[in-house]
Amino acid sequence: MIRNVLSIAGSDPSGGAGIQADLKAFSARGVYGMAALTALTAQNTQGVTGVHLVPPHFVAQQITSVFADVRVDAVKIGMIANAGIAEAVAEALAPHRGIPVVVDPVMIAKGGAALLDPQAVDALTTHLLPLATLLTPNLPEAAALLHEEVAESREQMASQAERLRAVGPAAVLVKGGHLKSDESPDILASASGLHWFEAKRVPTKNTHGTGCTLSSALAAELAKGASPEAAVSAAKTYLAQAVAAAGELTVGAGHGPVHHFNTLWKDALL
Repeated sequence: MIRNVLSIAGSDPSGGAGIQADLKAFSARGVYGMAALTALTAQNTQGVTGVHLVPPHFVAQQITSVFADVRVDAVKIGMIANAGIAEAVAEALAPHRGIPVVVDPVMIAKGGAALLDPQAVDALTTHLLPLATLLTPNLPEAAALLHEEVAESREQMASQAERLRAVGPAAVLVKGGHLKSDESPDILASASGLHWFEAKRVPTKNTHGTGCTLSSALAAELAKGASPEAAVSAAKTYLAQAVAAAGELTVGAGHGPVHHFNTLWKDALL
């Protein structure tokens, strides 16, 4: 049976991040993708120039409409933008406990633009983190959620992952891409303990949408019944291949997107 996965996130008209990346990742991982929009952005590979928020009640209406008609096997939550949207999403999902939920706490775009109102961090923590099967912050996001300094070591990453899990998520994947080293380790804190996922840093500037892509791939794997550990392993392998193949694309002059369909588009290179 083909699984159905819903993304609740913002739009990226250049196609590299947001719901566009989510839907590509869902398709690449073999699930049917759906999307409820929280925001429209004006952005490209060089940065975000504008954000237009969807009213909270309409965000909730989109989610309710999907659940009223379609079996939803997992949910990915990305850009929330403000406290009102966080509360509306939590209320719309409340009747559907038991479905895997991946929360990617999108706060800052690759170019540096703020995508979450600083006043909304506590609302995100209060309303959405307790719903999360898996929370996927990078180092700055983990620090912001805990109101402390960014981790600079594996020990600090492990500590933050465990303390974030104590807030409510069933599991937390703290991503180490911002560490100043040749390695890019991630740590998963779950009911079974701490598990490190090692990875070499890929020398490329084409990393637009990596967080969106990873969290969507994770939601796809959870929808298919994978454990958190197995989901992380499969999703990280997929993302590493997509990043490594990003140079095959010619999209924009800034941080280009990853190649979501690198294993499917081989004929395009002929």
